[in-house]
Parts: sequence; structure tokens; C-alpha cells
Amino acid sequence: MSRRVAYVNARIVDPASGLDAPGGLLTEDARIADLGPRLFADGVPDAETVIDCGGLVLAPGLIDMRVKIGEPGEDHKETIASVSEAAAAGGVTALACLPDTDPAIDGEPALEFVARRAREIRSTKIFACAAITRGCAGAELAELGLLAEAGAVAFTDGRRAVADSLVMRRALGYASAFDLLLIQHPEDPALVRGGAATAGAMATRLGLPPIPREAEVILVERDLRLVAATGARYHVAHVSTAETIEVLRQAKRRGLPVTCDTAPPYFALTEADIGAYRTFAKLSPPLRGQADREAVVAGLVDGTIDAIASDHQPQDQESKRVPFAIAEPGGIGVETLLPMALELVHNGHLDMARLLALVTCRPADLLRLPLGRLAPGAPADLVLFDPDIGWIVDAEALSSKSKNSPFDGRMVQGRARRTVVDGRTVFADDIAA
Repeated sequence: MSRRVAYVNARIVDPASGLDAPGGLLTEDARIADLGPRLFADGVPDAETVIDCGGLVLAPGLIDMRVKIGEPGEDHKETIASVSEAAAAGGVTALACLPDTDPAIDGEPALEFVARRAREIRSTKIFACAAITRGCAGAELAELGLLAEAGAVAFTDGRRAVADSLVMRRALGYASAFDLLLIQHPEDPALVRGGAATAGAMATRLGLPPIPREAEVILVERDLRLVAATGARYHVAHVSTAETIEVLRQAKRRGLPVTCDTAPPYFALTEADIGAYRTFAKLSPPLRGQADREAVVAGLVDGTIDAIASDHQPQDQESKRVPFAIAEPGGIGVETLLPMALELVHNGHLDMARLLALVTCRPADLLRLPLGRLAPGAPADLVLFDPDIGWIVDAEALSSKSKNSPFDGRMVQGRARRTVVDGRTVFADDIAA
């Protein structure tokens, strides 16, 4: 017998179709059966469960296209189980994990390991990006075609840039032949080596070794030349500077198959937030100045930036409770992706549907996943959230195994109340129960 769940009294927002209206939604087992403003106008149909949404937003579950998981190799930082719990608490119903684990996801056994562990946990859907190069070492290409057949949704060396121009040219040529998506970490390793903060007044005042802003755009400009020569699909992760965004804007106007994402720190924080050597705000790329932050917001508003990812990078205490210059970069973010993204709505930059597109249907389209939409027959992956409730981020209270949040102590608005994956509730708090 099928299991039917009726969601009533909701604000239904489906960014793929443009729907934003009061209404209801009905799920049957793992699929959406029906939805719309008039769905329950004549009364709620027979259903095992009726959930009164209390006027809160009911939307497709968030899709996070950039998440680092410590398992395998660094289980003390994050496991598939702990990141699934954190994602569910944040309204994320699907995520793509990075391949720079130990060992790297550069072969079919590693892909199968991630898929098997996700099946065992039965929570957030976890898809794997595979390595562009063996061991994410930047030298020898991995078996991209075989990895794609085995289920890899994209290819990247994680937070390591493919710096060798010949290797990148070969990777793009191979990707073009198989219609694969390559994701680049945009930092020239030679220019960032030994650096700790963006070059400028803040780095100088704190006595920190500088990272030139040009390290980002230089690598992107090189890659765009190679994209023009190969026609491959190319994606730039976590763009953070005005120059990079403008270069990508012009590349799109020329018709190149390029896309990009950014992460909440780059539109919500600046280099001032590293404060008195605050290592939780040491990221890769590093936090930038106010002009760059404003350029990231403008890129989101005009559509140059295609998606927002959490850029979740767990680090343990031993990696962060050290002098700033030698601390590991990265911050957790999968559980705070929703409230941080909602700042763009509360600040008047985007409406709700456009904002949600950046974290649902657009990343789904980039990864070619049949997710991120509310439609009859679509997977019943849902988030019910209160967009206005205020709370203070407490890193120690977050579900991630590591606690290195750059937003620790920040007042935010918006929180997931219920997260549903394939019709199963994987997270609910007392208000939405």
C-alpha cells in the first residue's frame, strides 16, 4: 500500500517553474503526486499524514554542489554519516562531495564506497565528483570516461588547481569528447604558495604573508583560452574577485560553455572578518575586500554566477587552533547554507524564487541531476523552512563533526523546519513536527 503525505497551508516556491503561492503538496511514497494553489481547496484527501506548514515556505530540497567529506582518510574531521546529519538539518537533500580524500576518488572502487555508505545511511543523497588527475596530484589524467560511467557527476581536483597547462588542455579535450563537466579551483599555486590572506592593508597590518588577488583571475583566463580551443564544459568554483566575475561575464557573452558558483563567505564576509587572527575565517580562496564582495553580489543578481555552494571544508581543532599563517584553510557551511543565502533576500538583492534557484534547480542542471524541482512525478525531496526566524550561529551546536564555522556568533534569519528525502522525513524540529 502506498504512503501518502499531505502538506497543507504552505507557501509553495518552485524556482524552476516560477511558482510562488499559497497552496498544498501531496507526496505518494518517494514521489510528488500533485501540488498547486488549489490542490486542497475542497478538503484534504485521504493521507496517512497531514502536515500543517503554518504558512512556511515549502520548496525543493537544497542541492549543495561542493562539499568536502573526510571519509575516507580523515574520518576525525567529517564522516558521510555526520555530513548527512548536518545537511539534513540545513535543508540540503542532495550534495556532491569532493574527490580529494585519502585515497582520492580517482577510481571506480572509491566511487562505489561513497555510494554504498550513502545507501546505508539513507539520509541526504550523496553524489561524488571524481578526480581530474590521479591522486588529485595534477600530473596524470584519471580515467574520466570510466569514472563517468561509474556515476561521477563532475570532475575536479577539489581545492587543488590543475596548474599544468598541458594537463588541463588534455583534460578539457577529453571532457569535450565525453561531454563531461570540469570544475576548477581558481588559484595559481605558485602565486598563493606560502600566503595566508589577501594582499592589502589587512594582511599588512596583521603581518600575514599576502596572496595576490590576481592568482584567481590568471588561472581562469588561461583556462578560458583552452575552453575556446576545446569546447568543453568548464565550471569555476567559489569565485571571489571582481576581475574573475567580469572575465566570466564576458566569456558567457562570447558563448563559451562556462559556468561558476560562489560560496556564502564571499558575499557575506570580507577580509576584515579575519579580525585578530581568526583562523575560522581563513579560507581558500581567502576572504576579499568590500569591492569584491559587492561584485559577487552583483554577479548573483545579474546571473553571471550560476549557483551558490556551501564550500563545506571541515577542519579539526589541531588544524585551526594554531597561528593564522600555518592554519589550514576552510570552513564548514552545509548547515548554514540556507540562512546565509537568505541574506540576499532579506537585504533586497534577490526575490525568494531567484535565490532558491541558485541552490536547487541550477546546481541540479549543472550536475545533470533530475532533482531540484517541484512537479508531479519528481522525487519528493523537500525542505520546509521559516525564512524569517532569527538565531545565532553556534558552531558547537552544529551537527558537523568539525566546528570551524566562519559564521560562528553571527545573527542570521531563516532555518529549516523539516527536510524530506524521497518522501521520508530525515530532519524535523519541534515546530514542524
